[in-house]
Amino acid sequence: MDFSFTFAFQPIVDVLNTSVFAYEALVRGPEGQGAMSILSRVNERNRYAFDQVCRVKAVKLAAKLKMEPMLSINFMPNAVYRAEYCIRTTLAAAKTYNFDTRKIIFELTEDEHLNSTSVDHLVSIIEAYKEMGFSTAIDDFGAGFSRYNIMMASPPDLLKLDMGLIRNIHQEPNKQAVVAGIITMMRQLGGQIIAEGVETKEEYFWLRSQGISLYQGYLFAKPGFECLPEPEFPA
Repeated sequence: MDFSFTFAFQPIVDVLNTSVFAYEALVRGPEGQGAMSILSRVNERNRYAFDQVCRVKAVKLAAKLKMEPMLSINFMPNAVYRAEYCIRTTLAAAKTYNFDTRKIIFELTEDEHLNSTSVDHLVSIIEAYKEMGFSTAIDDFGAGFSRYNIMMASPPDLLKLDMGLIRNIHQEPNKQAVVAGIITMMRQLGGQIIAEGVETKEEYFWLRSQGISLYQGYLFAKPGFECLPEPEFPA
C-alpha cells in the first residue's frame, strides 16, 4: 500500500463492574487524521492488503500498550475470501507479539445491501471465526439493510446498536419499542448487546433500565490516539 495508518482506541465498558470490557481499534492517519482520510483510499486493488495489515497493526499496538481487556478489530467481509486462510496473518501476529487470540473480537462492518450470496458468505465467516475461538460482533445494527437473516443463520456473540437508535432514545417511544425487541431477541439467542454512541446520561439511564450493561460512547470516553483511555462512569 502507498499510505500508512495507525489506530485510536475507544473503550467498551461494562457498567456492572465498572470495568473496560474491550477496546475497539479505530483507524486513524499517522498524525491522528480521521478514519475517512484512510478509508477513502481503500479500493478493490488494496482492500485485502489493507484488511490484513489492519489486523496485524491492531494486534501489535494492543500488545505494545499491554492491553488486558479484549480487542475489537473491524474487518471487511469483501476482503475475506476464505476465513481460515485470511486469519493466518492475525494468528502469526498474535504469536509474534504474545497477544492471546481468545481476547480478539472480529467486528463485522458492512453497509452494502446484502443479497443471499453475501449473506451466506458472511455466515461462513462468522461460523469459521467462532470455530477458531474468536468472538464475533455485528456493528451498527438497526442502520440501513436489516441483518436479521444473519442473526437467524449464525447469531454473533455481540451486537452493537446503531447510534441512530441510541440518540435521544429516552424521548422517542418508537425507538424504545424497536430496541426493546432487539434486547429480547439477543437474550433468547444468548448474545450480548453493546449500546454504541451513547453521549448523554439520559440515553444511558434509559438503556440501563432495560438491562443493557455494555456501552461505548463519548459519555464514557473519547477515542485515544495510540493509547488506552480510562473511562468515566456516570453516577
